[in-house]
Amino acid sequence: MAGMDSAERAGNATLDTATAPPTLRIAGDWTLAHYRDLRALIERLPQPLPAPLTLDTAALGRLDTAGAALLARLLGGESTSADTRLPAAKRALLGTVGQALGQWRASATPRREPPAWLALLAQIGRAMEAIWHQLWLLLGFLGLTLETWARTLPRPRRWRITPLAAHIEQTGMDAIPIVALLTFMVGAVVAFLGATVLKDFGATLYTVDLVTFSFLREFGVLLAAILLAGRTASSFTAQIGSMKANEEIDAIRALGLDPMELLVLPRVLALLVALPMLTFIGMLTGILGGMLVCALSLDIPPSMFLELFKQDVSVRHFILGLVKAPVFAVVIAVIGCLEGFKVGGSAQSVGEHTTSSVVQSIFMVILLDALAALFYMEMDW
Repeated sequence: MAGMDSAERAGNATLDTATAPPTLRIAGDWTLAHYRDLRALIERLPQPLPAPLTLDTAALGRLDTAGAALLARLLGGESTSADTRLPAAKRALLGTVGQALGQWRASATPRREPPAWLALLAQIGRAMEAIWHQLWLLLGFLGLTLETWARTLPRPRRWRITPLAAHIEQTGMDAIPIVALLTFMVGAVVAFLGATVLKDFGATLYTVDLVTFSFLREFGVLLAAILLAGRTASSFTAQIGSMKANEEIDAIRALGLDPMELLVLPRVLALLVALPMLTFIGMLTGILGGMLVCALSLDIPPSMFLELFKQDVSVRHFILGLVKAPVFAVVIAVIGCLEGFKVGGSAQSVGEHTTSSVVQSIFMVILLDALAALFYMEMDW
């Protein structure tokens, strides 16, 4: 008896072509239990249905989302809810399912691929827009940092001396060995290169000028800044990014504290102290590496090296190299902190923004150094 009752209540759809216009009569239960039979019934009906068509749902029984999907497939989307004789609940269900199926068909429609040259131009445009947006963010964050510094400077009670000293140790003192070693080896390489090229002209003595000029004006500050961009900018991003992911920055704001004053300003000021110091050490060790090569390979003793250094190189070159260090320090620190604040709530986001901060910092350091070199050349300094 249960099987007969189920068969009697199964949904049905009949097309009456004797009327004008034809009438499609929907009856029975359109539920998941009868899904297979209802789908076979729909496939037996003529497709597409004649138009115009009268829909009769007076005998429609129970209805669920599976049956509503079949009716939407039969009648074509949102038109299934057009019969006002249906109860409001069924009419709303039919309309919602029909609308969802229509949106799915629209999204599943294959789109024509644009030409390769147009896709390339679109990609370049998106990249330029992202660079422009990042530049505005960087300038805005730099302005916010300067505003926080100007607001804090006249109030000594708000100075964060302890984190400032800790960051100076982490970013400056702990980086001295790697900076000294790298600049020493680069100085030796520059001296070897100069000796190889100048030997053909009988001018190996000018290797002293090559080493000293290059490290005082360029290599000392550039190598130290690139090392800090990879070592310190990534550290700033990872530290602030982890705090952002763990909602610690939200807790700082909830306590009435300013994250810029608490997290950003000590790091920027620490790098302002550390990078000039590392630049000076890099200049000394780079020149020391060149001096060692000159003494061992070119028969230029250290006393002669220092005498030529004193005669040919003025203090102006040292100053021109050292004044770039604070600019590089601010750029590296601001980029590292900004990328940390942009981190989302996942470990993947922390990794992505850490990589981005290193790439952006190194790019900006090299770009600013090139612009400074052009400016010095035009000013004949």
